[in-house]
Amino acid sequence: MPTLTRRRYPERPDCWHIYYGDVCVGTIARRVGNPFDTDPWEWSCGFYPGSHPRECTSDTSETFDHARTDFEAAWAVFLSKRTEADFQAWRDQRDWTAEKYRRFDRDGAKRSLTLSIFSGEDHI
Repeated sequence: MPTLTRRRYPERPDCWHIYYGDVCVGTIARRVGNPFDTDPWEWSCGFYPGSHPRECTSDTSETFDHARTDFEAAWAVFLSKRTEADFQAWRDQRDWTAEKYRRFDRDGAKRSLTLSIFSGEDHI
């Protein structure tokens, strides 16, 4: 059985994505733009597709350690309702999205070249 691991989000030093094996199952991050008298940390637990969006939970916490503890409690509940098919649905969507962007990048370059050739600006 996989374990939960944290991976720092490269574009934010105060944000971690939580993975269960190869599936991103949540986030813990410092909140941005909130008033000073509110909890500075936020966590979210769950993934879609593979679950109903209402099954995903989130909340705020006073410290990173509290956010991690709260996330782990929410994860235990969320995980108890998951099957391998749920995780596979998320993987399938991840793979399809990667393929879609790969095709777009490849075909987009061709379309750009075609448009520049047939734009008529340099055509005699």
